[in-house]
Amino acid sequence: MARIPPSPAVRAATRQGLSVAIATGLYGVSFGALSVAAGIGVLPTMALSLLLFSGGSQFALVGVVGAGGSPVAAVATAALLGARNTLYGAVVTPLLGVRGPRRALAAQLTIDESTAVAAAQADRRAARAGFWVTGVGVFALWNAFTLLGALAGHAMGDPRAWGLDAAAAAAFLALVWPRLASRATQVVAGVAVLVSVALIPVAPSGIPVLAAAASAIVVGWVAGPRATAPASERAGA
Repeated sequence: MARIPPSPAVRAATRQGLSVAIATGLYGVSFGALSVAAGIGVLPTMALSLLLFSGGSQFALVGVVGAGGSPVAAVATAALLGARNTLYGAVVTPLLGVRGPRRALAAQLTIDESTAVAAAQADRRAARAGFWVTGVGVFALWNAFTLLGALAGHAMGDPRAWGLDAAAAAAFLALVWPRLASRATQVVAGVAVLVSVALIPVAPSGIPVLAAAASAIVVGWVAGPRATAPASERAGA
């Protein structure tokens, strides 16, 4: 039986996934270096990237440890920030439709980037391709560059000065931007940004992200699914 070539949508999702994986994975070197600088050894640093595998939670945990906080406070902060992944699971589960061991693997790879790439696609095949390419790519590169950063340690200087954090954020923004085609989605995004910016100076780490997500859900629910769909989708309905 001849193999069916991937559709243009699947190829586009694959390219998006690879570009996001590269931009995000490179930033792992920053986590590795900062973790070792905070007094966490190379092996525990690698365990965090392999098992926790949530950049925001990892940086939060290392930040608390580096500031002299207790292990309990570090774990609690990381867990609070990682709670957003539960919401991502509700988004990607109907798109992937996986069971058994693949379901466990998909849960491990459900992060900001894989969810964003999957949700940005027009059909389920493309969404699945985008999710797996992004998730596996980020996992491989994030851990490889975490090890590089941990081994190089202080010799690398402050890796944040390299701008890798900006590269990852730019790749994420490039995925989100095309979805802001309607006035309602722009309002949802605006409210989420305002809530996050207002809470960052006064709320513990993790709370601004959760509050922004909650506000976006509420505004989107009030506006309704048709109002938040791009204009082209509303016209074709």
